[in-house]
Amino acid sequence: MHAYRSHTCADLTAANVGDNVRLSGWVHRVRDHGGILFIDLRDHYGVTQVLADPDSPVFKDVEKVRSEWCIRIDGNVMARAPELVNSKLPTGEVEVFIRDIEVLGASDELPLMVFGDQEYPEETRLKYRFLDLRREKLQRNMILRSDVVSSMRKRMWDLEFKEFQTPIITASSPEGARDFLVPSRLHPGKFYALPQAPQQFKQLLMVSGFDKYFQIAPCFRDEDPRADRSPTDFYQLDLEMSFVEQQDVFDTIQPVIQGVFEEFGGGRKVDSEWEQISYKDAALWYGTDKPDLRNPIKMQVVSEHFKGSGFAIFAKILEQDGTEIRAIPAPGGGSRKFCDRMNAFAQKEGLPGMGYIFWRDQGEGMEAAGPLAKNIGPERTEAIRQQLGLGVGDAAFFLGGKPSSFEGVAGRARVEIGNELKLTDLGRFAFAWIVDFPMYEADEESGKIDFSHNPFSMPQGGMDALQGDPLDVLGYQYDLACNGYELISGAIRNHKPEIMFKAFELAGYGEEEVRKRFGGMVNAFKYGAPPHGGCAAGIDRIVMLLADEANIREVILFPMNQRAEDLMMSAPSEPMSDQLMELGLRVIPQD
Repeated sequence: MHAYRSHTCADLTAANVGDNVRLSGWVHRVRDHGGILFIDLRDHYGVTQVLADPDSPVFKDVEKVRSEWCIRIDGNVMARAPELVNSKLPTGEVEVFIRDIEVLGASDELPLMVFGDQEYPEETRLKYRFLDLRREKLQRNMILRSDVVSSMRKRMWDLEFKEFQTPIITASSPEGARDFLVPSRLHPGKFYALPQAPQQFKQLLMVSGFDKYFQIAPCFRDEDPRADRSPTDFYQLDLEMSFVEQQDVFDTIQPVIQGVFEEFGGGRKVDSEWEQISYKDAALWYGTDKPDLRNPIKMQVVSEHFKGSGFAIFAKILEQDGTEIRAIPAPGGGSRKFCDRMNAFAQKEGLPGMGYIFWRDQGEGMEAAGPLAKNIGPERTEAIRQQLGLGVGDAAFFLGGKPSSFEGVAGRARVEIGNELKLTDLGRFAFAWIVDFPMYEADEESGKIDFSHNPFSMPQGGMDALQGDPLDVLGYQYDLACNGYELISGAIRNHKPEIMFKAFELAGYGEEEVRKRFGGMVNAFKYGAPPHGGCAAGIDRIVMLLADEANIREVILFPMNQRAEDLMMSAPSEPMSDQLMELGLRVIPQD
């Protein structure tokens, strides 16, 4: 017999009754029923009930075991009485009478319980992540993650993509986040960078003639943490293709992502029709470039109804350049109680409040109610109602100013309204391509022009588009949104050196600096670079959605905390003085 097990804890059935078996695993829980000790023995595969009574030759040893001890038992498989069969377990028809036991690893008193659904502080869970990972939900999440990655690989292979690994130690690249720098021992004063993405290398692969590339790529970005983003590293399905246009990339990646969601979505509906929405329209309709289309609410501009109206606040706002009034329709929200709740929501978001109108039946017809309705009068109110397609029992909320000042709050209010009124279809995955991103953005204070998205993207219109106002230039850039999250980002690449130099020049990078920072790619593009494009899908975020988790740390094996610390491994840590000397570095104390 094998030294540790003849079967796993998920294998035994009624067909094994009478067999002598050996099992190894962890003590999930111990129950004492009138002198008979029952142990739920757990391994990665499942749970088997084992037991010992005073007739067992190792009863006294069994009495000593505690939760999460790792043990090996030998015993006889017995059938459970019909009334004691546990139909929830694959092994629920049998139990094993213990004849021998070996403690493989005893456990100290547990800082968190593996059995049960108790909640523990994040600090405790991350410090003892090896215990946290024994819990059923996390085991399930990590298996899901493994299966999703496996499925992605198979689907990419079936599409004749080749998997290549790109370097981890490389040069710094402007990808929109801070680099993690790595000092060079052999070249004092110089630094490598961990790649924010395999961007340059995958483009170089296209120049090298490989045509279709992918990898499950680790990426490193020094970012501020949030619930749907790791502060240090993440994994993405990274791909690139030659001789393609934007629609070719969409047509290639959709069946991969859609197929993964259909395979692992737990029966939830997966949309097969993926809209293409311009960045400008997404901001207007949804207040975000990653809209949740399960929520049917679309915001609209209603400025004309408030110009010169009796509502002085909005009328004065509209006298300023670049301002507008937007309405958020709220079908079914036509009560003062609901409107007051949403007004309080806006105040929590830092606004004075939101104007609102709601429509009610007064017996003699429909009436518009609320402070706004009284101020602007029945004709304007009726025009708003008709524009928004609302009726009795509905409401609308209003925000005004420069869109950049209220768009984010409006988007969050839309989500809140959809959830409160149960308009959002929670049993669905809804996808949309966000396209036509602006290539550049201007700093509100300094007015400095910089890239708003991927700097290696091809501008729509090529060189001609770069001759006018940079803020009018659109790029062949695209994101895939699903249920309020960005899952994919990509672009058709700028493969012509002269257009690349001009694009970087508009963002304040001279040709010399571009050659210095991206010399490998600029040099390669002089030797017959093909048109190419691609994208990258965030694996952590995809698994988070499939697992129905709100926090990305629930689907990452060993995540950092909110302060980008690894509490289990005590990272980051202070370097040894000889390490610093070898690298020619010294640490300047912070005041």
